[in-house]
Order: sequence, then C-alpha cells, then structure tokens
Amino acid sequence: MEEVRLMKGNEAIAHAAVRYGVDGYFGYPITPQSEVLETLEALMPWETTGMVVLQAESEVAAINMVYGGASTGKAVMTSSSSPGVSLMAEGLSYIAAGELPALVINVMRGGPGLGTIHPSQADYFQATKGGGHGDYHFIVLAPATVQEMADFVGLGFDLAFKYRTPAMILADGIVGQMMEKVVLPEFRPRRTDEEIAQQCPWAVTGRPEGRKPNILTTLELDSYRMEENNLRYQRTYDAIKANEVRYVEYFTDDADYIFVAFGSMARICLKAIEDARKEGIKVGMIRPITLWPFPSQIIDELSRRVKGMLVVELNAGQMIEDVRMAAMGRVPVTHFGRLGGIVPNPQEVLDAFKAQFLTNG
Repeated sequence: MEEVRLMKGNEAIAHAAVRYGVDGYFGYPITPQSEVLETLEALMPWETTGMVVLQAESEVAAINMVYGGASTGKAVMTSSSSPGVSLMAEGLSYIAAGELPALVINVMRGGPGLGTIHPSQADYFQATKGGGHGDYHFIVLAPATVQEMADFVGLGFDLAFKYRTPAMILADGIVGQMMEKVVLPEFRPRRTDEEIAQQCPWAVTGRPEGRKPNILTTLELDSYRMEENNLRYQRTYDAIKANEVRYVEYFTDDADYIFVAFGSMARICLKAIEDARKEGIKVGMIRPITLWPFPSQIIDELSRRVKGMLVVELNAGQMIEDVRMAAMGRVPVTHFGRLGGIVPNPQEVLDAFKAQFLTNG
C-alpha cells in the first residue's frame, strides 16, 4: 500500500533521503530550507539506517565534508539556500573536477546579497552556468511539486552516480515551504562497503591489502593533461545532454503561443493558460525539469510554428537567455517576472502576455 503523507517540500527531501539509503548529510541552517536539516535530526536515521546527519559549522565546511564523503563512493548530500550555495561554489567546482557524485539542494531565496527570505528563482545562472570557476556543469533538476521534491532525491543520486558528476535540485522557496500530499518512496538498503567497491572502483579507500590506493586530486600542473581532463568532462556533459533532457509539455499541440516556466511559476502559468483558453486564446507551455541540460530542441521545434514565447520567472530574466538561444530569433521571446520575493498571480501573467503579444500598436 502506498504511504501518502502531508508535508512540506523540504520535509519530503529529508524523508526521501533516508529512504534512498543516503550515507551522509552535511548542512547548515538557512531560511527557507532549514526544515531539511531539522527533519533529518527529528527522524534520527543514524539509529535506523546508519545515515550520518551533521550540522557543520558553515556552508564551506559542509560542502567540503560532502567532497570528502563523495570521494569514498558514499551517497552524500547537502542543502542550503542562495547565499549559502554561493559559499559552496569553490567546493562544487572541486567536486565536479574530481568527477564525484553528490547531491546539492538549493531552495532559492531573493538576492543578491543576503536579500530576503522570500522565494525567488534568481539562482538559475548560478546553477546552470556552473556557479564556481572552470568549465564544468552539474545536472540541475527543477521540481514544481512536493512529490517531485521527494522523487528527485533518488533521481538526482542515480544520475550523479551514473555520470560521476554532482546533481542539484533547484527549488524555489514556494515549493520548499508549501504543503502537499506526497507518496514517499520505498526504502532502499544502504550499500555495503563491498557493493561500493564494486560500483565505484575509483573511490578513495585507503590502502587495502593487495590493492593500490586511489588518489584524488583536482590539481594538474601539466597543461596537456589538464586539457585532456577538461575534454573528458566535456564528453560526459555531451552524454548527459544527449540522454537526460527532461521536460513536460502542456497544450502545445494547437498552441499559437508558448509560456516557458519552471518550478512554482509553471503552476501559476497553468492557471493563466486555463483562463486564456476560456477566452479563446491558444496558449501552451513547456516546463523544463532539467534546467541543465536545457530542453533546447523542443523550444527550437515550437519556435518554428508558434507566434511568440513568454518566459515567466521569479527573477529579472535568466532562463530567457537559453530560450532565446534555442528559438534563434524565429519568434519574439519576451519575459515577465517579479522581484524581491513578490509572487505574481495568474491574472498578472495573463495581463503581461496580452500586453506583450495581443495589444495592437
């Protein structure tokens, strides 16, 4: 029988982590994601599954604990919110360069700077363009429901281990804080050390008898070797782009116009679309689930037959750059967003659409 629970998105992440068989969580409290750590502490999984839960002294410490845990082949994760993820940027770059699987949760708040504790989607650039230094990416999943918050924990880890790269769940504060019904995943047993050794032959395990130790370093003083490392990373990213693009289409078959939105803004856009269609205006939507890799191909295809696209974001306009690159100037691509933690209602979205596309002159 399915176990249906009513909980916040942040709480769903914590429950899903325990049920996935995560080995360790290292984090630091920051609004609006603190319930991830608080829920894990309340669940006390160290007494049931053996999962380590540790509140680090800072976000910098937390991401370096993840770096160390990931290097041993363990399933480890952290969670934070926008300014905290900024502090993790160097560690994220090291994890990517070490070709290590790990899961990072970012429940976005308004910025820049300390900004506001209210919701935002302004970390799109930070997540999809790397966030730290160097030529790297991580897989970015954008949940729009509490159910997806739970589901994407397992998906994020599975993809991270498949490609040996960090994955991020990029949720806005609305999805982290709102409560919905969620079907929790089945429990997976944590992997034994023997299973980890078989699945992760690259893992740092010290000096077992009769086996040379693996050495993990992201420093390479030979430029030619460093170039080869980077080329290897790019081959991995090309494989991810070829195989792991995820998105959902809504009412695109007969659409004259397309909304593009992720997370909570996609939910608001769905109501705006419903109201538009009641007025005889044929609007559809693309909701990217993977923000990286971005679903450029479907945007490209739709741009060849629709009249225009409206990108709706809770920011000043970030994802619109990827939409415009995919549409290649075939149709007008415009933006509507609110800032400072102000969340638009469906009528505002519909009014903005009409003003930009249906107003004569």
